Amino acid sequence: MNFDYTFPEQNEICSPQLILYKNVIQDNIARMIRMAGSPDHLWPHVKTHKMLDVVKLQTAAGIRHFKCATIAEAEMCGMAGADAVILAYPLVGPAVGRFLRLTRAFPNTVFYAVGDDTETVRTAAQAAAAEEMVIPMLMDIDLGQNRTGVSPEAAAQLYPVWAGTDGIRMSGLHCYDGHRHESDPDERYAMVQKEDLSVSRLRSRLKEAGLDCSIVVLGGTPSFPCHAQLMPDCGYSPGTCVLWDHGYDRSYPDLDFTPAAAVLTRVISIREDGLMTLDMGTKAVASDPRPERASIVGFEDAVTVLQNEEHWLVQVPKRPGRRIPPVGTVLFAVPTHICPTCALYPSVPVIENGRLAGHWDVTARNRTITL
Repeated sequence: MNFDYTFPEQNEICSPQLILYKNVIQDNIARMIRMAGSPDHLWPHVKTHKMLDVVKLQTAAGIRHFKCATIAEAEMCGMAGADAVILAYPLVGPAVGRFLRLTRAFPNTVFYAVGDDTETVRTAAQAAAAEEMVIPMLMDIDLGQNRTGVSPEAAAQLYPVWAGTDGIRMSGLHCYDGHRHESDPDERYAMVQKEDLSVSRLRSRLKEAGLDCSIVVLGGTPSFPCHAQLMPDCGYSPGTCVLWDHGYDRSYPDLDFTPAAAVLTRVISIREDGLMTLDMGTKAVASDPRPERASIVGFEDAVTVLQNEEHWLVQVPKRPGRRIPPVGTVLFAVPTHICPTCALYPSVPVIENGRLAGHWDVTARNRTITL
């Protein structure tokens, strides 16, 4: 990592602790806007950070639309004064009632639901109609990830049915391509081009039928620059690039964001033959990636031997003049997957202009805030 994560107050911070760097976040937001062409095109996903203060940085940069995965995240965006929010998760069970209460609680924010199942949509529509409300809805389009969504072919048949349902106002398409993992930018662009052709055909068909398809939101972090070039009149929903992480830094060097978060950790034991133990177990960093789960700044070639809940034992390869730092030394590790890492911390210290500037709450870490 080329960035210096150290700061004067680091010895006062209990470890392990996620640290955020405000100036880097602001630089990443500015880069994201440039790649999208305008802040008006962006619907950044807030599930990466779940922090009201980060949303406020984005609104200060002119971003007014957001995407989220939970009602709590949607409420957080409403608290920030967002103009519009997509809840990119199906409304099932009690979420229907919570969504309606959310809509009432923030009348100046338009909340869009997404759906891919006719019966589920009808259930939500009936609940809305009973409250004399209408749910703005985007059809969730499956571009090949096979997780949720309707195929573009099936969407052309279903969309008019949903549009004619009382309690629902069909407004467009939600098109997420989380399976776009091509490291080569040309290959990624070619695959996105195929996706966008099918979306463009679907949108044209719906418009020709006189249906409202004014909102089309495309992509995630790896693919959104490609969508911005291919379909410049749409919205794009990157997420990870706001904070960035080691996994994306390694896989997508062409995007050139900077990791704005690192876990402050300490050496707690030195073993024989180049082994050292850090106080950074799986309770401190996302454990869904296979090792390596983080990259230790200055020891990027360290290899995990084992990691349990509170301990991380790594092997440091020998080099001329290299020494393992003494017990108690503060080190910084950039998570491989930042999104679940943020959810492990109730609040995070924030560094601005090289100094500790305060703490930010991880606002939507829990599944509920007030609703």
